Amino acid sequence: MTKIFPGLALAALALTAFAAPALAGAPELFTQHCASCHGASRLGAMGPALLPASLERLKRKDAVATIRDGRAATQMPAFGAVLSAADIDSLAEWVYSPVTPAPSWSEADIRASRIEPFPAGSLPDARQGDVAKADPMNLFIVVEAGDHHVSVLDGDRMERIFRFPSRYALHGGPKFTPDGRYVFFASRDGWISKFDIWNLKIVAEVRAGINSRNAAVSSDGRYVAVANYLPGNLVIFDADLKLLKVIDGRNLKGDVGSRISAVYDAAPRKSFVVGLKDLPEIWEVSYDPQAKPFFDGYVHDYKMGEAIATPGFLNPRRTELEEPLDDFFFTQSYDNVVGASREGRGRVVNLDVRRPIASLDLPGMPHLGSGISWLRDGHRVVASTNLKDARVSVIDMQNWQTVASIPTLGPGFFLRSHEKSPYAWVDSMMSPTARDTLQVIDKQSLQVVAQVRPEPGKTFAHVEFDRYGRYVIASLMEKDGALIFLDANTFKEIKRLPASKPIGKYNLFNKIQRSEGTSH
Repeated sequence: MTKIFPGLALAALALTAFAAPALAGAPELFTQHCASCHGASRLGAMGPALLPASLERLKRKDAVATIRDGRAATQMPAFGAVLSAADIDSLAEWVYSPVTPAPSWSEADIRASRIEPFPAGSLPDARQGDVAKADPMNLFIVVEAGDHHVSVLDGDRMERIFRFPSRYALHGGPKFTPDGRYVFFASRDGWISKFDIWNLKIVAEVRAGINSRNAAVSSDGRYVAVANYLPGNLVIFDADLKLLKVIDGRNLKGDVGSRISAVYDAAPRKSFVVGLKDLPEIWEVSYDPQAKPFFDGYVHDYKMGEAIATPGFLNPRRTELEEPLDDFFFTQSYDNVVGASREGRGRVVNLDVRRPIASLDLPGMPHLGSGISWLRDGHRVVASTNLKDARVSVIDMQNWQTVASIPTLGPGFFLRSHEKSPYAWVDSMMSPTARDTLQVIDKQSLQVVAQVRPEPGKTFAHVEFDRYGRYVIASLMEKDGALIFLDANTFKEIKRLPASKPIGKYNLFNKIQRSEGTSH
């Protein structure tokens, strides 16, 4: 029997209220062929959620192909022999239509969704098999979006140790516990999975929301925070994915809600830093049990008409802004948040004084979430790609002035380097003509010194260094793609491993140590 998670309406009559007149028949088709796996309200069950926000990465033509042809290595069957082309088109349009009223996901739903195949203490506390033979801090975790799998690589041998199926559409980089044993994944449709790297097992899962953006793990490994677009909230779990708290995405006065766009671990501050999509605020949520209460100057006890102090532990300390910041970079101390609005206006916000302290010259649409930093002429600089303009912006972090605007082949998404490398690597994957080329930038001269183009016409992006800075792995982001190993100094290809649209690779050491050459 297919399990439908609590909180999902089962009545087919409810679906008919969601249909636009042009989609007559689609709700009935969905109820007959899809609801048993994807939930009667399209919130997901055995299969992923089928909501517009959950399908942002899936093109409409690919949705049609999936319904018609099925999806290999999953339980998604092919309906091409059962449904007409018109029916398939109608279903595809239906799943991209909004659900009204908006679906909800309560604390009871979160708790009821939790799965624990291997309870804490049930697996060996030592690395097993091929993992025991590898450098535990030079392992890579690779997210393969083509067929929704994850691979574990031995970074010294440049070999795949293990490959396993993941939840649908993992989003945001996986996050590691400080000992390197566990990694947490967040899927687009809200599932958080805890994977034991030492034993190569998924040990616990929970559905934190309906549409999640990313997750963060505290520096002590005790807490996991999840940012949700739908419902708009921040959900906090303990390390075993047991629910601790849900924080609604509302402003200080409690009258306007927001989607939560991101959450990051600020390790030196023992806190999570939270971005809001729709409100001009930044939150800092301390996970230090000894955190002192704070006073934000607002009236909390409305009956008594007086402001009261807020407990410091697991409560948002809000910083108000002039406009929402859509993307973040952090200084190494995490005292300053460097953010940009969708209009390209950059701001530096100090979390101690809780206000902006500088403006940045960042035209276009900078992607600060992929920013990196390094020392140049005795000054620390931060560099960012741009999703709209063909440039990399370099900014001095002492005076927050632009040092250089480096021309690139096209708008790019990822920028990567390493403490032991003189080079930074940037893609142009947002460009229709140059998405197949990586450019290599000298971090001192700020000049492009090389281009790497292994497969003309195929998307080539997302570099990650090994822990020693000896080589990089770049993604050939195609269905029948590859992980391409390149010498970090000569830029020559060393080796390839086949992979299905590898969208990201993450080195344990670089991530756990918060390398200046990778995003945090």
